[in-house]
Amino acid sequence: MGGTQAIRSGKDGHGGLGNLLSGIAVAVGFALFLGGFVWGALVYRPYTVPTDSMMPTVLPGDRVLAQRIDGGEVRRGDVVIFTDSMWSDLPMVKRVVGIGGDTVKCCGAGGELTVNGTALDEPYADLTRPDPGLAMPPGQAPAPGTPFEVTVPEGNLFLLGDRRAASVDSRSHLQDAGQGTVPRSTVSARVDAVAWPSMAMLERPRTYAALPGGISPHGPLRLQLVTVAAGAALVLLGAAHGPVVRLLGRGRRERAGAS
Repeated sequence: MGGTQAIRSGKDGHGGLGNLLSGIAVAVGFALFLGGFVWGALVYRPYTVPTDSMMPTVLPGDRVLAQRIDGGEVRRGDVVIFTDSMWSDLPMVKRVVGIGGDTVKCCGAGGELTVNGTALDEPYADLTRPDPGLAMPPGQAPAPGTPFEVTVPEGNLFLLGDRRAASVDSRSHLQDAGQGTVPRSTVSARVDAVAWPSMAMLERPRTYAALPGGISPHGPLRLQLVTVAAGAALVLLGAAHGPVVRLLGRGRRERAGAS
């Protein structure tokens, strides 16, 4: 009889069971919370966008989360981080427009960029021409609409900035070996989301979905955020069990005393 009473730390034994469940909730929540952060650190790397060449998609100074990937995983439409010594010794961020075997051309009948003869619908791009009075980036970014035609070598990528008038990209290196393309091996990550000053996922442009290979899927960022949020909720709920039980017990005792 005494052993049974010792096990039952609260009325009808609910206190002991409640304490056990709250402890489990805290332990599981902490594991999910910490695991979500560790998982994110392994899969993603933070990167600060240094220039305005990718406006309006990302702005200079934006902090983005880029999924660590192999260059072989890159598809058209991806915004990637890469380092190519022919361009710069520092990491750069651009959008993949063409992959090996593609013919990228400017411009189509309506002035659009074309890939393998298919005109691209680019609502993400700023195609306004530069103000003649403004200083241009080093290397000179070609004006939007400047004609070119490139067949991308196998294993390479053709890259453009979304702000075409201010982006020194593949168009600026057409006279280099590979006609401005860079090897897939130069890519280290694919931008999945803007993390600061606002939080927003980067959508994959639908215009590339109909081309062979389609568009890349998003990384596990959403699932990681859900894991962290669920872990935090479990920790809070488990930690709140004791104070809530004590508060309710005090209220019952006060009502019983008043009666």
